[in-house]
Amino acid sequence: MPRPSVEFWYEFSSTYSYLSAMRIEEAAEAAGVTVLWRPFLLGPIFGAQGWSTSPFNLYPLKGRYMWRDMEREAARLRLPLCRPNPFPQNSLLAARIALVGLDRGWTPDFTRAVFTAEFGKGRNISDPVILSEILTAIDGDPEAVLAAAESEATKARLRRVGEEAQSRGIFGAPTFLAEDGEMFWGNDRLDQALTWAVERVRRSEWPM
Repeated sequence: MPRPSVEFWYEFSSTYSYLSAMRIEEAAEAAGVTVLWRPFLLGPIFGAQGWSTSPFNLYPLKGRYMWRDMEREAARLRLPLCRPNPFPQNSLLAARIALVGLDRGWTPDFTRAVFTAEFGKGRNISDPVILSEILTAIDGDPEAVLAAAESEATKARLRRVGEEAQSRGIFGAPTFLAEDGEMFWGNDRLDQALTWAVERVRRSEWPM
């Protein structure tokens, strides 16, 4: 049976993306699913809807609920939680670095480290010094990676990723896309996405 895959679209400033990023590989491995890491920016998508910031800031009641929900879920998953200031964080440089890492194989490790710094320790992930510390631990050559992240090629690549996200109907993070295009939105839909990916492969093998 071919191994199914799920695209994991995430934004570094997204609280629920943090929860998913920290558990997706273990859950996917248990389900027999390959994870395709897809870092992107929600800012342009929100902007297209007329939003200047996170809906959790625009709608205070929703924001208060989200942070309480994050406390419950982080405790359940045994993850540290510290509300970063400001929120949401500027995730532009982190997203560019994650794209560079896709070609070098360390994007999952980088992603988890950034999320831990941001939501586990409350650090500012827009700070190149903090990102350099993370890169030193996983790559060993932060200067070269930062240079690649700031190149016009990487900037253009991130813009194309954002355009792809919009063209595929993605409106929030985390979003999981199965190979047949079925979309699942939110950390609480991760397990359903993995189940769908596995069952899709089984359905494709049924005799006609």
